[in-house]
Amino acid sequence: MAQGELAKLLEAAKRLRPARVPAKPLPRLLFLTDPDRTPDPEAILAILPPEVGVIYRPFGAPDAVETGRRLVAIARERGLTLLAGADPGLAQAIGAQGLHLPERLAHRLPALRAAHPAWILTAAAHSLAAAHAAATADALLVSPVFPSNSPSAGAPLGLEAFTALVAAAPAPVYALGGVTARTASLLESTGAAGLAGIDAFLSR
Repeated sequence: MAQGELAKLLEAAKRLRPARVPAKPLPRLLFLTDPDRTPDPEAILAILPPEVGVIYRPFGAPDAVETGRRLVAIARERGLTLLAGADPGLAQAIGAQGLHLPERLAHRLPALRAAHPAWILTAAAHSLAAAHAAATADALLVSPVFPSNSPSAGAPLGLEAFTALVAAAPAPVYALGGVTARTASLLESTGAAGLAGIDAFLSR
């Protein structure tokens, strides 16, 4: 990602007026790794400022622990918050600061909260019902807000529906899906607590 684009995205994230403040300190901007779309996450982390957080999602890669430990080392050096995706064992093995759960695993939040009270716990949600099912999360990643390149993305919510969901959600909400330096400015008045993306962090 060009440094200028990253700076614009971060500035847009800082201008958000969140409807709710996360229970634990979270960055306003999150980068989600993806084995196919971001095959070199170490290079991306190496340029991120400390205001950015990372969700490491290896999707079952055989070298998940080794890669995760390298990413954690970079994150610590740069002052980044790093969460592991989906797998509590992976989070423990690499020394992550918490865990991000896909929507289908949100029911595990209470047990994880009890077992790891210091962890930051986030969850994905694609509807208001899913957001309420993940009410004990420190924050929710709601998607897709805009048209997304993700092969699993559904129809975009659009600004009106996203704003309504943020207002009704039980936890702070990050906007995910089609969030770029260009679209981020449209989110300033939605009540979102932060921005999240994958393609937005790719080199252009």
